[in-house]
Amino acid sequence: MKIKPSHKMSIFSPAIFGKLKAAAAVKKAAGAEIIDLSLGSPDLPPDERVRQALSEQSSYAHMYGYTLGGIERFNQAVVNYYERRSQVTLDPETEVLQTMGSQEGLVHLPLAFCNEGDIVLTTNPGYVAYEAGIKLAGAEPYGMPLLAENDFLPDLSAVPAEVAARATLLILNLPGNPVPAIPSEAFFREVVAFAKKHNVLVLHDAAYSEYYFTGDAPLSFLSTPGAMDVGMEINSLSKSFSLAGARIAYFVGNADAIRIMKQLKSNLDYGTFEPIQAAAVVALDHAEEITDRLRETFSERHQVLMRGLADLGWEATPSSGGMFVWAKYPYAIADKDFVFEVIDQVGVVLVPGSIFGSEGVGYVRMALVQAPEVLQAAITQLKKLVIE
Repeated sequence: MKIKPSHKMSIFSPAIFGKLKAAAAVKKAAGAEIIDLSLGSPDLPPDERVRQALSEQSSYAHMYGYTLGGIERFNQAVVNYYERRSQVTLDPETEVLQTMGSQEGLVHLPLAFCNEGDIVLTTNPGYVAYEAGIKLAGAEPYGMPLLAENDFLPDLSAVPAEVAARATLLILNLPGNPVPAIPSEAFFREVVAFAKKHNVLVLHDAAYSEYYFTGDAPLSFLSTPGAMDVGMEINSLSKSFSLAGARIAYFVGNADAIRIMKQLKSNLDYGTFEPIQAAAVVALDHAEEITDRLRETFSERHQVLMRGLADLGWEATPSSGGMFVWAKYPYAIADKDFVFEVIDQVGVVLVPGSIFGSEGVGYVRMALVQAPEVLQAAITQLKKLVIE
């Protein structure tokens, strides 16, 4: 019997992360020290209170049934968090929807709102999961370039009229992955105006909203006047609260959009394990204290890496937040070849920028997931590179 993949499987090309891991494993087996800056998986453990809540709740025999969605106290914790953090008022029953991590929500999003041939506006570079969901729905991605002259924010005025007319969805990610640009109030106002003019639903991916190192927190899109009329925000507890493996996130925003997503999800899953939700409630209820420590840690890492790259002569994109550093290296070599050369020569694992879009050619992404001394060691190793 010959087993063949469906035509849709062509959407899902093998991720480069497996190849990077395999190349690093070969070097490590040969005795090399490996410094992995590839995956954005938090290296900090969850707060002890969060771990304790998960452990305690998991011990109860009645906790192992279906939840069918967000439990009441989880939804209320999200509402309270948004009220405290962004002065955004939400209805816990109609304007909050739990997902099994943000990737699940993001990939399913276009299925709920896009027909075949519709256009989804994203950014170039942009998070790879967006395109997977868009193509799965039979829609077409349109990448808006993130350029230095626009502070690495997309230029909505440059979207051709015929593209805007076919667009049904706009996905933004600020601070972003891979480019950690920070949104401004003026930009979000422009987004709302654009959405109303072209009847486009907006989804702001706020996964890195707690990763800021100077000044005030990045704005919630929903705090912008009119935003609740045109869109939603998705936020995850993976990064800010070190619950990546627990897979818990949520949509908030426009009640009609939430209702449609809820209808889709009711056909896909039976909800997140209740002890995980209970732990998430503890995290959200103590968010300020937990994320203050997170910012202190990541701010130091950010400074070490940015200073080191400047010493190397690499062009690191100016940033004051996010979980990644986006940098242009000064060598005439394709980025996909470059990252494997770096592993081979000096044992540092980076991600090639071109996997995030054509505007990422010649760049690499570095995750702030190592201690400052390890990041400094990575810089020392990168100084040893010899690229002909």
